Amino acid sequence: MAIVELKVPSPGESITEVVIARWVKNTGDVVDKDDVLAEIDSDKATLTLNAEEAGKIEVLAAEGDTVKVGQVVVKIDTSVKPETKAAVEAPKAEAKKEEPKKEEAKATAAPASTSYATGTPSPSAAKLMAENGVKSSQIAGTGKDGRITKQDVLAALSNGLPTAAEVLSNSWKGGRDKDRTKMTSLRKTVAKRLVSVKNETAMLTTFNEIDMSGIYAIRAKYKDKFKEVHGNNVGFMSFFTKAVTEALYNYPAVNAMIDGEEIVYNKYCDIGIAVSAPKGLMVPVLRNAELMSLAQIEGGIKDLAIKARDGKLTIADMEGGTFTITNGGVFGSMMSTPIINPPQSAILGMHNVVERPMAVNGQIVIRPMMYVALSYDHRIIDGRESVGFLVKVKEMLENPTRMLFGGKNPEEVLLGL
Repeated sequence: MAIVELKVPSPGESITEVVIARWVKNTGDVVDKDDVLAEIDSDKATLTLNAEEAGKIEVLAAEGDTVKVGQVVVKIDTSVKPETKAAVEAPKAEAKKEEPKKEEAKATAAPASTSYATGTPSPSAAKLMAENGVKSSQIAGTGKDGRITKQDVLAALSNGLPTAAEVLSNSWKGGRDKDRTKMTSLRKTVAKRLVSVKNETAMLTTFNEIDMSGIYAIRAKYKDKFKEVHGNNVGFMSFFTKAVTEALYNYPAVNAMIDGEEIVYNKYCDIGIAVSAPKGLMVPVLRNAELMSLAQIEGGIKDLAIKARDGKLTIADMEGGTFTITNGGVFGSMMSTPIINPPQSAILGMHNVVERPMAVNGQIVIRPMMYVALSYDHRIIDGRESVGFLVKVKEMLENPTRMLFGGKNPEEVLLGL
């Protein structure tokens, strides 16, 4: 009997411990090579533990256990082989043959036609439904032409439909119970980093507002053709990312960071895009965003968002970053103060778009407006630079053609101004 021992892999430099977040396979399961056995939480990301060989597994650590990098957590008995695919697929093929019969049965059970009475409750049924907060869509009528009878409502209630009292209770039952959940490694790391930012930086926030009419017009005019050519929708984030990279060129201190007693000025833009993932906030990085087109930015953001949703972001996806953009507007936030993502020196916060009356050329007009916020480390970024940076972003988003000319108007470029 050949036994293969699986050790906890190293998620990254300086990480010595991880947490077994979830076992996908259990002791006694027979797995194929490369099957996912477990999900592992580290300080920075969730990783997977895969089978190095096929065989029967023995799990040596429980969910929630903290284990050392290099510790043996699974043994695989390679003398036990998984069933061949042919043996597994045979019953599946037979099951598919039965499906038409099921569809035929459904078709037979379905009513041949509907009428005005279908789904309409009788007076006594309507009264009972009103008393218990039941909708017609929750009940299948058995009366003439599909009419809902009192007996239908009583039968539905006996099968567990919520009463009006239960609906109004909003799920609170009046108990005094409590639940305790252990913090994940990722959440603990995030908590420590956020506290350190507040304690170790001179963080300030400046605000501005952006008229989104220009971007709305471009999206409305070209969204179908953009998707046809590039395969992605054109969203706000690509415009903001492009505007930020151009503004960072003009205000390099906003793209810098402190290293000991030195200031490091980055000559490139690795933009962190904050995304909400099932396991918490993640900030994957779009490398060299200053060299990307809008289509490339959209594609890059989409790929990172999918990886975050599926829990497949790696340490490499989130390392580095010279500036971060976060969009609280997708959750309805109108204004907030984003917190700096260390060791970076600034972060841009986007918010929701609201139609508001604005004074334009002496006239009151309705425009789609967004508040934006720039939080920055005042130790290396002065007020003039922070305000100037945000104004530059505003100018380019309100006149998107400026993004093609380093933040200048085409006329200024033509005149050499």
